[in-house]
Amino acid sequence: MNASSPPPEDELAGTEQPFVEHLVELRDRIVRALLAVMLMFGVLCVWPSPGGLYDLLALPMSQALPGGAKLIATGTFAPFMVPLKITLMGGFLLALPFVLYQVWAFVAPGLYSHEKRFILPLVVSSTLLFFVGVAFCYYLVLPAMSKFIVAFAPASIQVAPDIEQYFGTVLTLFMVFGIAFEVPVAVVVLAALGVVSVEKLREWRGYFAVGAIIVAAIVTPPDVISQISLFVPMVVLYEVGIWAAVMVRREPQSEDDPQS
Repeated sequence: MNASSPPPEDELAGTEQPFVEHLVELRDRIVRALLAVMLMFGVLCVWPSPGGLYDLLALPMSQALPGGAKLIATGTFAPFMVPLKITLMGGFLLALPFVLYQVWAFVAPGLYSHEKRFILPLVVSSTLLFFVGVAFCYYLVLPAMSKFIVAFAPASIQVAPDIEQYFGTVLTLFMVFGIAFEVPVAVVVLAALGVVSVEKLREWRGYFAVGAIIVAAIVTPPDVISQISLFVPMVVLYEVGIWAAVMVRREPQSEDDPQS
């Protein structure tokens, strides 16, 4: 850049909003996200109904139980509250794209134009990866975990899991695997914003693997199946994130970006 030329004007200059306006916008976007979740909750209450969702999530454990045994309800209100909790979780998952859009829309005014172009891809990829994580948990982790638990039960024990404990574990695993599958998004965002370089990400592979082992041991049930099932995808997705970060870094700058 020529020494006599004026410095490029900051495109965010003069766009600052008062703190109260930020709080009002944050409130409005939270309300919109909650309304979307409740709308999807209402839809699921009509079809397939809380009972239908309950049967769907109970299927991995029900198929693993011997002799046609069923899950049991030890709490007075458990047969009513557990299906409602499952339906609320389903409403959140269906409303997730809109919820993520509200998050990105809130932070977008504080981003530069070359940063805003990542918003739509990030919203789409975050949503898809979360759903992939939940599907991975339901179709692979839950059946394997259920069979593992039943197989290790002594013959003198009648395996009949309580529905509150079982579905509490299932919903927790859904959130854990959904968030864990966001690792590539987090890696790309950190690299794209210049918080950390791709070279550093490559150097930190070993540290990330150790951290993934610790996280898997803490947030999953005490069985080796679910722990390995969380650790391996996290490590693989970290490598995917590094590859995606390299692709993003190679993209040419847009014409309106300041040139040095």
